[in-house]
Amino acid sequence: MKKCYYLSTCDTCRRIIKDLQLREHDFKFQDIKNRPISVSELEQWRKSVSSYSDLFNRRARKYRSEGLKDKELSEDQIKEWILKEYTFLKRPVIVFGNHLFIGNSKKVIEEAKGVLYETK
Repeated sequence: MKKCYYLSTCDTCRRIIKDLQLREHDFKFQDIKNRPISVSELEQWRKSVSSYSDLFNRRARKYRSEGLKDKELSEDQIKEWILKEYTFLKRPVIVFGNHLFIGNSKKVIEEAKGVLYETK
């Protein structure tokens, strides 16, 4: 599977898609604002990371406005927030075969480049 979950209004997502040349690699794209992720997608990703916390965007504006920064959230609560509000999912989420790349850190993007270009 070659799929990118992103937010079309996010400049960072658009930059990463362009930098990784995902369109040239025939990726499918899902704008998570217009078509939210499913419970099964989120649960599948959870199998590849240590916790839902690895998928949770603590930099979202709503993280502070909802008062979440002052709370100790359980795994189930984090899962609920990600499913309830697209802004709490780290993005982009890039699925490439058995590989899952979450977020926009330099390390993640470099790992994605390595995997994408090694299989080219």
